[in-house]
Amino acid sequence: MLIFTFCGSAWLEIYLKTGVLRRIKRVAISVLPISILFLAWDAYAIAQGHWFFDREQILGIYGPLNIPLEEYLFFMVIPMAAIFTIEGVTTVKPHWRKDEFGE
Repeated sequence: MLIFTFCGSAWLEIYLKTGVLRRIKRVAISVLPISILFLAWDAYAIAQGHWFFDREQILGIYGPLNIPLEEYLFFMVIPMAAIFTIEGVTTVKPHWRKDEFGE
């Protein structure tokens, strides 16, 4: 599903030339702080036994804090898909873009 989600929106970067990946630092500043917060929340919930991942539904690759790879990817792919989509829409409909520079 993560691959489908990514491919379902990343084509906008190629086709519409939105420039999201050219501004990867901006994407990272947008995505990483919230991702870290939610990953910490996941780690706490897993440690407390409130949250778990079905071993039949994951690859079995775990990162730091005993969190599956898919969960790390989820918190990167889903926000990036949203950014690709928003940038795609505002490229086609520039009048929907709010003034980014306060002018």
